[in-house]
Amino acid sequence: MQIAKAEVLVASPGRNFVTLRLTTDDGFVGLGDATLNGRELAVASYLGEHVVPLLIGRDAHQIEDTWQYLYRGAYWRGGPVTMAAIAAVDTALWDIKAKVAGLPLYQLLGGASRRGLLAYGHASGMDLPELYASIREHLEAGYTAIRVQSGIPGLPSVYGVASSRNAGVGDGDPRYDHEPARRGAGPVEEAWDTRAYLRHVPAVLEAVRSEFGPELVLLHDVHHRLTPIQAAKLGKSLEPYDLFWLEDVTPAENSAALRRVREHTTTPLAIGEVFNTIWDYRQLFEEQLIDYVRSAVTHAGGITALRRIFDYAAVYQIKSGVHGPTDVSPVGLAAAIHMGLAIPNFGIQEYMRHSTETHELFRPSYAFADGMLVPGEGPGLGVEYDDAIAQAHPYAAAYLPVNRLRDGSMHDW
Repeated sequence: MQIAKAEVLVASPGRNFVTLRLTTDDGFVGLGDATLNGRELAVASYLGEHVVPLLIGRDAHQIEDTWQYLYRGAYWRGGPVTMAAIAAVDTALWDIKAKVAGLPLYQLLGGASRRGLLAYGHASGMDLPELYASIREHLEAGYTAIRVQSGIPGLPSVYGVASSRNAGVGDGDPRYDHEPARRGAGPVEEAWDTRAYLRHVPAVLEAVRSEFGPELVLLHDVHHRLTPIQAAKLGKSLEPYDLFWLEDVTPAENSAALRRVREHTTTPLAIGEVFNTIWDYRQLFEEQLIDYVRSAVTHAGGITALRRIFDYAAVYQIKSGVHGPTDVSPVGLAAAIHMGLAIPNFGIQEYMRHSTETHELFRPSYAFADGMLVPGEGPGLGVEYDDAIAQAHPYAAAYLPVNRLRDGSMHDW
């Protein structure tokens, strides 16, 4: 069974997505997500100009060999563009293999290890009343685990707070599809004040825990903005509020920095959504510096590569916490759900609901109920792509914001 056709599809139903569609000579079709938020066309070009010509005529069943061919066969390895492209090929081939077998993908990954995947949503507000209202909306929608992000006094907008308005974009213009990426010719600049953040966040988590009780699963994302000692201070200050995890406390490139954080706090740590390969995790796993792996199928080389990362993590009792924002398409999310159902060391799945327009383009069969995600039971990933809808939503340039301190210095975003 050979790959006869490979199409790179770019569409923007509210936000930009890059999808690879592979078709075999006997008519089986597989989808893979290649979306890299803010750099979508780089991956589309990499796929179209460099990868697609290598796929035509290859045996669609040889998933492992194709992965090795695309990764090890290239002199320049790794990086987000390359790994998103490889992920799309790998996921599409798994989709095809499961369809040929007539089984949902998770069955080919070892079968179900649980009834469903505990999923968390994103609640946010510029002040406590707004945050409480957002949490209650998520509870009413069925979430039992919620990430909490709050506005910071003195800052007009804050990452992860959906009610924020980005200065300079327009009067009251809402954030782009519930995320900070914004359509336009360049990135918005946001301000940051670390001391104000460190003073404010513990009070917010204390108030939320007091309002909603001890059973609600709470998470918080720092988004790489602290130094190691600042992160250690925050983790220690949040210990009384029993967080499920504290995410991305310091820039992920400096693995050794997590030692300082680990020395000072027992708050569980999650990191890795910007990681691309298993090598990024080696020191973190072997020194047991984190508790949850944040990589997405879409950005870490696909199902084949992420399964290796999770198996490696399991040796050190580290669990999964797959990145699942709305810039990962329903194809990428479906792949994560199938994998999460099968792996033994599943922890939690991020789940931001996609827009109505996105679900019209990608028609997924996974479902969310009682706080858990479950995959569809049809063959393959269980996602269909509508070309007519895609044509009605052409690519539109969009950027994530950049971050500056109050004195104008560039800061981590």
